[in-house]
Amino acid sequence: MATFRSFDQRLTAVGGAEVPADAITGVTVTATHRRRGLLTRMMTRDLTAAKDRGDVVATLIAAEYPIYGRYGFGPATWATEWTIDVPRTGLDPRRSGQDEAGGGRIDLVDGEDVRKLGPDLHARVRAAQPGAVSRDELWWRLNTGVVRYEASWTEPFYAVYRSPEGEVEALAAYTVDDNWHDKQPHNTVSVKWLIGSAPAAERALWRYLCSIDWVTKVKSGWRAPDDLLPFFLPDPRAARITWQADWLWVRILDVVRALEARTYEGEGSLVLEVTDRAGLAGGRWRLEASPQGGSCTPTTQSAELTLDVGELAALWLGDESAVRLAALGRVREERAGAGRLADALLRTSRRPWCPDMF
Repeated sequence: MATFRSFDQRLTAVGGAEVPADAITGVTVTATHRRRGLLTRMMTRDLTAAKDRGDVVATLIAAEYPIYGRYGFGPATWATEWTIDVPRTGLDPRRSGQDEAGGGRIDLVDGEDVRKLGPDLHARVRAAQPGAVSRDELWWRLNTGVVRYEASWTEPFYAVYRSPEGEVEALAAYTVDDNWHDKQPHNTVSVKWLIGSAPAAERALWRYLCSIDWVTKVKSGWRAPDDLLPFFLPDPRAARITWQADWLWVRILDVVRALEARTYEGEGSLVLEVTDRAGLAGGRWRLEASPQGGSCTPTTQSAELTLDVGELAALWLGDESAVRLAALGRVREERAGAGRLADALLRTSRRPWCPDMF
């Protein structure tokens, strides 16, 4: 009739602190049992249990946009996929991927190496990336073929970039198809995932992927919408956007802990009236924010900005604009200029990103 699964997760807030999250996945209702309140009952039970055990937020990747807003979720990160037209990049085909490594080294490794090298690299990447989520041991075993939920498994290639000092700074998993026509190779690299702790390391791996013999296209997989990828290429127009959509949705369960977990771009105070039809996180709160962090306390002062808990979630990781939401009628300014102040405090210089599907 219906399925619903959730598991423990850690989510990186702005500034690098992590918060406990309730990750929701595998949500289905069969066509024969729709409109009976099954999803609402499952969601209510799960979110209530998550709040009771101390989770700060709940997270999910929404297959359909209209469903989860009514449960207090808001789209907090977006993702973009680029397709690179390799011949157009302007890269010198006579230079190898190693030549592009900038003094470092790129090696092909196997799944066992990835399971050894990946967790430490991912921990460093996640600490610096708002919106990133934890990867447990099962994730690494699933993504290197040790554990298989499906009978078929195609082993990807794995490439590691090591700095001139020998430190692992980037890892990528990718597949290559075999596509010839008119007696010419037109192969495509499809990136399953690529993480890097430094822009130079990511640049080296992207340029390596564009240097593989017979490859004319590279599909990036999901990336941050402001990813540097196009500008790693001599001709950024060689990378065109294939798709762009909302990605990680967040549901705030504890307003105080969520707002106190992150840092802020500016310094100031703001009184928020947060509405929550489920009764899990509503209230009026005074936020005192600074680049070092913030304090959030209940208050009886007049609200300056009124918003639903789902809109607060969209603002919390720094991607959305309160001014935009006010223009859409989804946030109400109770004091003129409150939206601009919220943006000055909450928005981030780089957009949040979640590298993972779950």
